[in-house]
Amino acid sequence: MNSTIKPIVLTSILWSSGLISFSQEANTSEPLVTDRPDATEASSTVGKGTLQIETGGLFESFEENNTTSENYTYNTTLIRYGILDNVELRVGWDFVEGITKVNGRKLDNVTSGLSPLLLGLKLDIAEEKGSMPEIALIGHVFPLFSASADYRPETTGIDFRLSLSHTLSEKSSLGYNIGAKWGNDSPEAAAIYSLSYGYSLSDKFGCFTELYGDLPEDSSANHYWDAGFTYLPCNDLQFDIYGGTSITQGQDLLIGMGLSYRVKRK
Repeated sequence: MNSTIKPIVLTSILWSSGLISFSQEANTSEPLVTDRPDATEASSTVGKGTLQIETGGLFESFEENNTTSENYTYNTTLIRYGILDNVELRVGWDFVEGITKVNGRKLDNVTSGLSPLLLGLKLDIAEEKGSMPEIALIGHVFPLFSASADYRPETTGIDFRLSLSHTLSEKSSLGYNIGAKWGNDSPEAAAIYSLSYGYSLSDKFGCFTELYGDLPEDSSANHYWDAGFTYLPCNDLQFDIYGGTSITQGQDLLIGMGLSYRVKRK
């Protein structure tokens, strides 16, 4: 197996081995709706009393002028909990390792540690009705003190977005986000967007393709695309695998996989 994807596979195996044994106990009538693996956040909350854990790993690579930057994110955990029927709490934390290579030789300046903690809320605003989409409002804050030294920014990050979706047919749907973010050691705001098309191949298998990016106030825009597959062995457990790259400069390769699990309070 390629050493690049070993950490990603290991992450998913460890989480799935711990969770799959409970998959039948928390089964609910409708399949879970997740905020991964695409960049487009779902336009619905998990529901009151429901705990949903979404985790995985990913690898990113970019080469410029014989210098290659590689980032391994071993744990992309997002925990979602419904405090009301239309409001959920969101907590997330990533563990990242960054490697730099010059002419194929690895440098000693390896970075590793936790990225800033994600704290947020998602609020359902409107249900889908005719041509009107389903709408949710999402906001996050990323406290700088919560990050390891290698990934600690100078300022606290903030983002917010509207998440909207349309049902196109029994098998397909369209989701899109629009919003803004502040962070990455820059005082300038950046508009953020995403557009995702999903299709159900069967009751258990699905696929998606997506365009997403950001448009900073005083810098060049960044645009990306990705695509992937999902598999639901039961209504409360989903596995995913995906890959992509950038349309503008900044990313040569993105690959990842993960799983999501739901527990509903009895």
